[in-house]
Amino acid sequence: MNLNISFNIEGAGEPIIFIHGIGSRKNTWDGVIEELKNKYQCITYNLRGHGESMVDESNFTLEELVEDLENLRSSLNIKKTHIVGHSLGGMIGPLYTKKYQNNVLSLSLLSTAAFRNLDDQKKILDIISKIENEGLDTVLPNLINRWFTDDFINNNQDIINNRFQQVQDTPLKTFLNVFRLYAITEMSSWLKEIIVPCLVMTGENDVGCNPNINKQIADVLPNSKLEILKNLKHAITLEAPILVSQKIRSFIDNL
Repeated sequence: MNLNISFNIEGAGEPIIFIHGIGSRKNTWDGVIEELKNKYQCITYNLRGHGESMVDESNFTLEELVEDLENLRSSLNIKKTHIVGHSLGGMIGPLYTKKYQNNVLSLSLLSTAAFRNLDDQKKILDIISKIENEGLDTVLPNLINRWFTDDFINNNQDIINNRFQQVQDTPLKTFLNVFRLYAITEMSSWLKEIIVPCLVMTGENDVGCNPNINKQIADVLPNSKLEILKNLKHAITLEAPILVSQKIRSFIDNL
């Protein structure tokens, strides 16, 4: 099957499929899977329009991203998998699980959002409008400051530069498309339908995906565990990969 999706597989054992966020890449998970691949088969992939995956000039939907994930699972002959999604990936994962619950062993929602009010949504849409009107380069430094702590920015310039480059290398139409999906998706009405074990995790100082809304996510899920990571913002997989992997491993190991 020609998936037109770029993916990597490392390790062996029960499979875990990792889903990255807006303008990111499969390698955002490298530090996390380094700690997991000795026990689990770790599968990372690039969303459509990102990296080496297919470029899609249309305004694709979250449902289409769900079907990309299902096509990947099916093509790899995986019957059941754990799913870990970050940011927008933390919206793709739940919607996939809602539709294909029998394929999912567990679901981890990292740095994602639900229960946002209209003001929260407007703030994100305003960022998108600013990119459209003033260009990405004017907004990107502010996004980096929302994603990473000041100390990490000051001491990890290579990682920050790479994250800059990933966003800049993503076709602008794709970046705006996925950013808009992140802004308008609201999971609160159907999260209660997800009955698989769920890990809900975010940074203590994540502005857009704050602990309050993540507590609401955990409260509405029938079978969930909530983890708030101290002193971190949004990019927890890059800033604290070992801690994130320890939380995921502990959660999955104890199912």
